[in-house]
Amino acid sequence: MKHRIVVLGAGYAGSYVAGTLARRLSPADTEITVINAEPDFVQRLRLHQLAAGQEIEAPQLADVFAGTGIELRLARVTAVDPQRQVVAVAGADGGGEFGYDTLVHALGSHGDDCGVPGVAEHAFDVAARPSALRLRERLDSLGRRDEGGSVLVVGDGLTGIETATEIAESRPGLSVTLVARGELGARLSAGARGHLRQACDRLGITVLEHTEVEAVEAARVLCADGTVLASDVTVWTAGFAVDPIAAAGGLEVTEDGRIVVDRIMRSVSYPNVYAVGDSAYAIGDNGRPLPMSCASAGYTGMQATAAIVGRLTGRKIPNTKLEYLGNHISLGRRDGILQMVDDEGQAKPKHVGGRKAARIKSGILKMSLWTTSHPTFGLPKRKRRLAVAPDASVEKAFA
Repeated sequence: MKHRIVVLGAGYAGSYVAGTLARRLSPADTEITVINAEPDFVQRLRLHQLAAGQEIEAPQLADVFAGTGIELRLARVTAVDPQRQVVAVAGADGGGEFGYDTLVHALGSHGDDCGVPGVAEHAFDVAARPSALRLRERLDSLGRRDEGGSVLVVGDGLTGIETATEIAESRPGLSVTLVARGELGARLSAGARGHLRQACDRLGITVLEHTEVEAVEAARVLCADGTVLASDVTVWTAGFAVDPIAAAGGLEVTEDGRIVVDRIMRSVSYPNVYAVGDSAYAIGDNGRPLPMSCASAGYTGMQATAAIVGRLTGRKIPNTKLEYLGNHISLGRRDGILQMVDDEGQAKPKHVGGRKAARIKSGILKMSLWTTSHPTFGLPKRKRRLAVAPDASVEKAFA
């Protein structure tokens, strides 16, 4: 009987893991199934561009995995039962269960309303393709009005900054305001903060610092200091959260729902369950938790893949790098900031800004899309066969 590997989610992390496992493990011994709710690959790092009105490539997952031996199932994961080793799903063709021997949890994260009243009912977000498209439609409707309209972006993290600058550049007829809970760009170096402020001034973005939003209504936002901000469109980028499926299934998770994993991305409570990307609470090489990011998805995906291959084939499991080097921030299409960080996660004094930073960010996005869209690139002539008793290699590797 073949060893069943089930990968939940086909984002950056899930697609990478599935494709790499298909390259390295023999199909004579393994079968790999990817379960994803949407039929296309979502470039999540570019959803703010999609919302602003730009055309963003979305390869069909059926085409991405064609010829790899990977089975794609379009369904929404509703539950994980690690004791029974099954995953429950719901979809257009009805519900069902998938059994597994090894599970990779890569469902990622979604927008978090942070418990603020009215966010779910009245605000837009760019955390998923459908919600980004809804925001795009709303911005289109504002653009058709003679008087334009006002856009309020709540949240001064990377997503908020990129969303505000992209909308302001792509839709100059709209008035854009960025609401920051603290100082704008507080985690950047002094030079990068100055560059960010100049970009906001150049794009006509109004920045409100040290402002906390208490409620969102259909046409206005209420702030903690009593200020009322008129808004035709409120975009919420104040946080991200993970789905509670892992916690409901009995996996050990953090307060925010991320799966607690060991150094090789195995769940500390169920060793045949791995977590990667935003789903994982992983400690980096600097002793600090890796942040939710595309870079973390890459590093955790590489480590999980190496661990699964090593465990199943009886080989030694290597420790791949788990590091966070910095942030790449786009400020529209022709400007950006590259901010490196030290081992403590603090911004280094120097930064790269302007067109050079924008080109670097664009290159990273293109590389991420290409590698995800070509899972059979570098296909080895000889794939690894499984060990007779692959599970026993876990103890061997850590003896």
